[in-house]
Amino acid sequence: MIAQLWKYHKYPLLFALASFLFYGVFAYDLVRHDFIKLLSLYSALFFLFYKIIQTGKSDFWLLTGIAILLRLIFLPAIPNLSQDFYRFIWDGRMLWEGLNPYLTTPMHYYDTGTIDIISQGEELYLGMGSLNGSHFTNYPPINQLCFAIAGLFAGKSIIGSAIIFRILIILADIGIIVVGKKLLQKMGLPIYHIFWYALNPFIIIEMTGNLHFEPVMLFFVLWSLYLLHKGKWIWSAVMLAISVSVKLLPLLFLPLFFQYFMSQNGQIQWYRFRESIKNAPRLSAYYLVVILTIALTFAPFLTGKFAENFGSSIALWFQNFEFNASIYYIIRWYGFQTIGWNIIADVGPILPRIVIAFLLLITFLRKNRTLKELITAILLGVSFYFLLSTTVHPWYVATPLLLCVFTKYRFPIVWSFTIILSYAAYTASGFNENLWIVALEYLLVIGYLIWEIISTKKSKFLKAL
Repeated sequence: MIAQLWKYHKYPLLFALASFLFYGVFAYDLVRHDFIKLLSLYSALFFLFYKIIQTGKSDFWLLTGIAILLRLIFLPAIPNLSQDFYRFIWDGRMLWEGLNPYLTTPMHYYDTGTIDIISQGEELYLGMGSLNGSHFTNYPPINQLCFAIAGLFAGKSIIGSAIIFRILIILADIGIIVVGKKLLQKMGLPIYHIFWYALNPFIIIEMTGNLHFEPVMLFFVLWSLYLLHKGKWIWSAVMLAISVSVKLLPLLFLPLFFQYFMSQNGQIQWYRFRESIKNAPRLSAYYLVVILTIALTFAPFLTGKFAENFGSSIALWFQNFEFNASIYYIIRWYGFQTIGWNIIADVGPILPRIVIAFLLLITFLRKNRTLKELITAILLGVSFYFLLSTTVHPWYVATPLLLCVFTKYRFPIVWSFTIILSYAAYTASGFNENLWIVALEYLLVIGYLIWEIISTKKSKFLKAL
């Protein structure tokens, strides 16, 4: 069997073996501030990722096996590009101590000398850093459940907790591969497209390697879309709500479902208003199920100052933090030129309103009546949100990357490569963001997006001739 596998799939296996070695170096012999080494390894892995898909796309299960094996390389590794997992472990152990993680900060326990309230408390606090430790947690309840599972099985081991997190994330990615394959088949698209996500080094490194839980959220988003396509809209609403309770981002998707539900056989019958309005109760019920399910997941934590603490933590991302932004940095520069100081406190609350306005525009002015059109609208909406955000951490790009697999757009694949440039800000002497490098990242992404839009319009024009 091995001989036959080698005979028919020699090249993808060779590329996978080379990837295995590079991922090993990435996981166990790299520090974040060594940017030249980081960029070199990542570039090599990105080339190999392309070649694996190019030479092995005819065998779905071969690529699935490679995707899983490459993730297993990271299993016992401590993340080397992110400290967030220390906070995940902290929250999970707080839950097992019967404490609400939304009501206090790790810094509170450190300052009051009660940091040993959980096992390895001081080590976890020093690992997450004072910036993270000084803020209330902003991770929703289902995400907290993942943290609690690690607290249950590895309550006294940091490496053990990391392994549990990785197993959960890998299982979510396997779910994405399986459900993604089914959805691609239903949509009449090549099934190997799911590996633009599953084999992407960005996903393997940022999610499995650095323990970010976007795959868990995206698994439930994808499951929701699949169920919606099958007409099981109640369960679709439940899955979408669960995804929100992992990460809040899918809340942005809700307005975009309007046309999909209000249409009749792919068309909104505005000239037959009575026919179209019959679908309004189903749309309302969908939103109601989403809201009630979200409320149910949050219910166990709704005590004390939960709302105040959770809200203040979310607000920080709009009014205080700045990292790897694009359009916002241009606005900030204009503020410095005109009034002489950083205007994030004034502009930060305005940017989400602009995003909401954009979402409403594409809700009503763009065709979102089929599943492909709906996913495309979600892709454009979430990408616009990130382009206006004051903070864009690398792992955020996972959402547009997975969505693009089901559309004609590929600019998120470009973004999944250029996002590594954001790590140039981490130097041996501290954090120092080079705005020219940030500009290069976004010029490539936005430039490719514009090219895709223009080329699509040209092809439609040529077909019409």
